[in-house]
Amino acid sequence: MMPADNHTSYAPVTYILTGFPGTEDSQVWLATPFCLMYISALLGNSLLLFIIATEQNLHEPMYLFLSMLAAVDLLLSTTTVPKMLAVFWFRAGEISFAACLTQMLFIHISFIAESGILLAMAFDRYVAICNPLRYTTLLTKPVVGKIGLAVLTRSFCLIFPVVFLVMRLKFCGTNVLPHTYCEYMTISRLACDDITANLWYGVAMAILAIGLDAVLIAVSYVLILRAVFRLPSKGAQLKALRTCGSHVCVILMFYMPSFLSSFAHRIKHIIPGYIVNLVANLYVFIPPMLNPIIYGVTMKEIPKQVMKVFYRCCSRGFLLK
Repeated sequence: MMPADNHTSYAPVTYILTGFPGTEDSQVWLATPFCLMYISALLGNSLLLFIIATEQNLHEPMYLFLSMLAAVDLLLSTTTVPKMLAVFWFRAGEISFAACLTQMLFIHISFIAESGILLAMAFDRYVAICNPLRYTTLLTKPVVGKIGLAVLTRSFCLIFPVVFLVMRLKFCGTNVLPHTYCEYMTISRLACDDITANLWYGVAMAILAIGLDAVLIAVSYVLILRAVFRLPSKGAQLKALRTCGSHVCVILMFYMPSFLSSFAHRIKHIIPGYIVNLVANLYVFIPPMLNPIIYGVTMKEIPKQVMKVFYRCCSRGFLLK
């Protein structure tokens, strides 16, 4: 709904998502690689969840945390990508105010939950390497479940106030969102009210969640490296480091796009808008697509179990014939 007067406040009925500003003519072609990345993320994470759920020998803390990560990746990409593809392919950018707030809520909950799960995985590696004799007693299935519940609860409690911070705003300008999805600060900046509270809450949320998690992950890896280099043999050191390699790659893939996006928003007055939006979409596409591939390549048990599943499927198909 567009206002009749720029000075008249109104409650938005709908928003219009535009995708990447300045690339309208090429968005149909841009959607194709995004669609392929989304399909890859769906298949990879669904297969990972299926393998971990059906194989009893994978019901260990490391794999349980990995299944949580896969579930969050599925939620993050499914919340954003289908609507994005509709914008690119069918110019179906209209989204209701309620749907926009719901999408915003799930996107940010997923993002903070993923950060929390990565911290939990860092703690898992810390215990496995620095205190291996107590690993099975410290990280039991009930404890892992409680950690997962705590991560989800923290994410919800941090993000839910954002809905009310947006709902209290008055809008008197455009209802066009120059983005591919409903993002908290992008919506807030359309308001004609003072958004200082929104800005500060966004900063506090980033520090208390993403920033604190990143610091604690860094501390855990400092302790891990100290313990690794105290091991008596090079072989033992390499084996310990290999168990952390996939997790480090996933951490970098998650936090780097996030920090790049934050930096791009700070200097968006000197770089094109479509670059800012493209960077903001990196953490929607890259981690969900590459996480299953990284863990599938670096963790021997996962490809082994995948082959077993395909072998069973092929055997059943042969018997049915």
